[in-house]
This record gives sequence, C-alpha cells and structure tokens, in this order.
Amino acid sequence: MTAIHVRGLRKAYPKIQAVAGIDLDIERGEVFALLGPNGAGKTTTVEILEGHRKRDEGTVSVLGQDPGTAGREWRARLGIVLQTATDAAELSVRETIRHFARYYPRPRQPEDVIELCGLEEKAGARVKSLSGGQRRRLDVALGIVGTPELLFLDEPTTGFDPQARRQFWGLIQKLAADGTTIVLTTHYLDEAEALADRVAVISRGEIVAQGPPGELGGRATREAVVRWFDRDGEQEVRTPTPTKLIGELSLGGGELAGLTVTRPTLEEVYLDLVGGTR
Repeated sequence: MTAIHVRGLRKAYPKIQAVAGIDLDIERGEVFALLGPNGAGKTTTVEILEGHRKRDEGTVSVLGQDPGTAGREWRARLGIVLQTATDAAELSVRETIRHFARYYPRPRQPEDVIELCGLEEKAGARVKSLSGGQRRRLDVALGIVGTPELLFLDEPTTGFDPQARRQFWGLIQKLAADGTTIVLTTHYLDEAEALADRVAVISRGEIVAQGPPGELGGRATREAVVRWFDRDGEQEVRTPTPTKLIGELSLGGGELAGLTVTRPTLEEVYLDLVGGTR
C-alpha cells in the first residue's frame, strides 16, 4: 500500500547539500504535504520523485518503480501540476484538455474533467481569458486528465484570494476521496492543516518532523492555555492537562465565563522546527 518509499536520499549541488539523507513513506490514497522554507530541499526532493532530477545516493521507489529509470508507462500513472506552466493561450479550455488527453493510454473523458474542475462555464473560453483561479483549475485538469494514481501539486494556490483557495481545496478533497494519492508542497500552513493526512517539515535538506498536522512536533501534548473569567477578572493557566484543570474548576460551582482552551498553532510549531524562517 506504499506509493512512495525513500531511504537515504541525498542530492548535492556545488557549495550546497540540497537533500541530506531523507527517509520517507507515503501511503496510497494519502494526502501528504511537504512544508519548509525556500531552499530547504522540497523542490529537489519532489523533482527526484517525479523522475525529473537524478539523485546522488539513496533508494527511491514511486508506484513500485525507480523514477530514475522508469519509462513512459510509469509516467502515465503520474499527474504533475507545476507552480507555473506555459500553455497554448489561443486554444479553448475544452480544446486544451482534449489535446492533453491524447497523450495518455487511459484518459478521463475531457467533459468529466471539465465538470470535476468546475470549468463548465469556461469550457469554450480561450485560455488567455481565464482568471488566475480558473487558470489554476485548468492546470489541475491537465494534471488529472490521464487518471493518475499519484498527483504532485506544487504551491497550487499561490496568489489566490481566500474564496478561490477554499474552492480549490474542495477540488483537492474530491480527488482524494476518489483514491488519488496527492503530494502537496505549500507555504500556507492552514492549507496543509485543511487538506493533509500527514505533513513533513524539511529544513536544510533533512526532515525534522512528520506526522498528522494536529500532532506535529508534539503539538497535541504541548501545554495548553486555559482562559476564563471569574469574579476576579480574566484568569489564565498553562497546563499539559487542560481537561483535568477544567474539571477541577467546575467543582467550585461557579460559571467559567469565556472559557477557552488553546494549544500551539501549526504555524508556531512549524517556526520552532525550522528556526523561525519561512
């Protein structure tokens, strides 16, 4: 059930060790997010997994094959959505999707892809006339038209307004519900928290933490801040056992007005892990 298996992955460039010994497993059907500051090694790692860059050392298996030697049949099982893409701007959305569908042995029906990506109203429009959000939906349409088992998404919502981002999240969730394995790189931590089953944080070419977003870096067990108001005003206590504290407070019989319990946010944990840089 493992879609991606990596052990001891290394890649160096002149004067820099981009990837310094990464171990990674991604299960089939999982949405997995890679987080890290610019220059951390995310892009190099993903390009090696996609078969677009050679590694120096390590074992890599993607859908059961080595991406460094896999052929056309293996590539047809992948979908790749780059951060920036070029296109035939004069073609319509429908013409573009139909054109790309011919490259694959088992493509989705172009009309189904148009509907899935929410492009029905723009199917006949030229690509150059699309808004940024609509253009990104077309990028995903081209990434999934081949019915990929594994989809790579590189910073898919950069430049989106909040409403467009939420709509795009819905599309990714639909794809995940259909069983597509998704590897997502993003700088938006709320995006990773909303979409990913697990996340890995890369810093200086190494994975410094990985796990479900709610548990990353011991987040679920870190001290919580309990706040409430009583007759003496606002109260605040930091504790690793907030439920126990609230139970003890309730025994006093008084109303705990404005009661809140907060743990460190994913952003706070992330910044701790990468040393405060993004």
